[in-house]
Amino acid sequence: MSHILFDFFGTLVDYDDGHAPAPVKSAAMATALGRPMSADEFLTRWDSVWMAWESRCFSSHREFSMLDVAGSFLPDASPTELAAFVDVYIAEWNEGVRYLPGIEVLLSSLAGRYRLAVVSNTHEPDLVPAHLAAMGVAGLIDAVVTSVELGVRKPAPAIYESALTRLGIPASAAVFVGDNPSADYFGPRSLGMRSFLIDPAARHSAVPPGDRLSSIFDLPAVLL
Repeated sequence: MSHILFDFFGTLVDYDDGHAPAPVKSAAMATALGRPMSADEFLTRWDSVWMAWESRCFSSHREFSMLDVAGSFLPDASPTELAAFVDVYIAEWNEGVRYLPGIEVLLSSLAGRYRLAVVSNTHEPDLVPAHLAAMGVAGLIDAVVTSVELGVRKPAPAIYESALTRLGIPASAAVFVGDNPSADYFGPRSLGMRSFLIDPAARHSAVPPGDRLSSIFDLPAVLL
C-alpha cells in the first residue's frame, strides 16, 4: 500500500453539516438583488431550493454546484451577481469549518511514508483546495479530486476511478479513510481498496470493528 486517499469534510476538518448558520450577509445580498428577506427567511428558502436539487440528483449520484443552487434561488441575477453571491455565502458557511489541532503534524508524518490525496464531495470547486492551503498542508497532497469537478459524487465508482487514474495506481495500492459508510467505506471497497471509517460513537455495526477509527489520529496505528 503506497497511497492514502482521504475524505475531507468530517475527516480532515470538523464542520457543521448543514447550511450557513447565520447567513446575514447572504440575506442582505439577496435583498440587494431584488429578493428581500431576513436571515431566517433566507434559511427557509435556501433549504427548499437546496433540497430540490438534492432530490433531483440523489438516485443518479449526479453532483450539482453552488452556482446551480444560486441560479435557482436568484433566477433574475446575472452570472457575475451569482458568482459574487456564492462567494458571500461560502464565506459565511466556512465559519462552521474547524481545523483539527495536530492535523498538519499527522499529515506530515504520513507523507513521509505514503503519497496522500483528497477525494471529496463538494459543491464548490475551490473550497477544498483553499482549506488545504489555509491549513498549511496543500504541499503534502498529491491530488485533490472533487465531485463538482467530475459531475458525480461518492459513492459513484467514477470518482474513485478518477482518483486512481490521476495517481497512476491500482485500487490495491490505496487505502481510503472517511466518515461516511457509503461514500468512504463501502464505495472504495467495491473497487478493491482497503478502507477505514471514522466512527467515534460506533454507530455503524455493518463495518467491522477493526475497520473503525475513533478519529483520524488513530490511522497510523492501524497502518502498521
